[in-house]
Amino acid sequence: MVTVDKVISALKNVKDPELHKDIVSMGMIKDITINDDKLAFTLELTTPACPFNSEIEQDVRNTISSLGIKDLDLKVTARVMEGRTITMDQILPGVKNILAVASGKGGVGKTTVSVNLAVALAKTGAKVGILDADVYGPSVPLMLGLKDVPEVIEGKIQPPVAENVKVMSMGFFYEQSQQAGIYRGPIIAGIVKQFITDVNWGELDYLIIDLPPGTGDAPLTMAQTIPITGILIVTTPQEVAMNVAVKSIGMFNKLNIPIIGVIENMSYLKCPNCDEKIHIFGEGGGLKISEQFKIPFIGEIPLTSQIMKGSDTGTSVLISDPDSEYAQAFNKISKITAGRISVIASELMEQEKSQEQSQEK
Repeated sequence: MVTVDKVISALKNVKDPELHKDIVSMGMIKDITINDDKLAFTLELTTPACPFNSEIEQDVRNTISSLGIKDLDLKVTARVMEGRTITMDQILPGVKNILAVASGKGGVGKTTVSVNLAVALAKTGAKVGILDADVYGPSVPLMLGLKDVPEVIEGKIQPPVAENVKVMSMGFFYEQSQQAGIYRGPIIAGIVKQFITDVNWGELDYLIIDLPPGTGDAPLTMAQTIPITGILIVTTPQEVAMNVAVKSIGMFNKLNIPIIGVIENMSYLKCPNCDEKIHIFGEGGGLKISEQFKIPFIGEIPLTSQIMKGSDTGTSVLISDPDSEYAQAFNKISKITAGRISVIASELMEQEKSQEQSQEK
């Protein structure tokens, strides 16, 4: 007769490929029951966007099958891990992870990556928001087809929603967005802090912040004042963009903010008459950065007019052409990013647990 203890013992052999821990110790097995040889439990994954979700589920089913159990009622859910320290919980208490997207220079498609990453994560079922902190050129509302000024209810700004993504940006405020302004780091940080504290973000798994480009005092001040889980660096393949991206990585390393990885945008152009990849801006810049700094290479995004048209019309390529190579590139990147955030969150949990044990001694 198979017991609950025997099932749990067997499931300890199933490990999360990214976290390298067994699913039982990670608390991923919930509500396990056995009635008349029928086994039922819930497998609670660390994120709906994990690239290994199907693999973990299949390993669980194979393990249960090896015990001779044929009647399995398996419910698969996901609960995103929180990648923030306890001391930061007062800021955005309903937001589990804050993901900042940065670039060493403008013009590399940082905002395009931010918007499509947000849409891709939301499509997996995650609760997502995007904060357009690039006050020099706020373009997120345009890319998501949003125009109306947000409502204010009981003193809180209500973020508009597009493709199940909550959005906040200076671009909503028409008069301000049409005026030229000189914003230094502390002023930008103040504007963004207001968008954080005065906006009704609610419960979010991921809040994506589109940082101002460059390595000046604007992104520096913001990175010091916002409880960021991790940074994504966006670059293009050419040498000049790669060299500037290196400076951005150096800045965040000095601030001890985890770098999730590097994304190479505009990697290549697919020949319209053949399958040849044309490397217009060079080749391998993102991979070189990854190898030099020993940070993950998250993936490459092709250069295509479809992504550009989607940005101009306010419809993401993930919606207009979900089966395209370009949409699949963003889907892949979103899953790898979500997995990396789970790793960071797991490491943070271990650190806090270790600190608690040291204090008790």
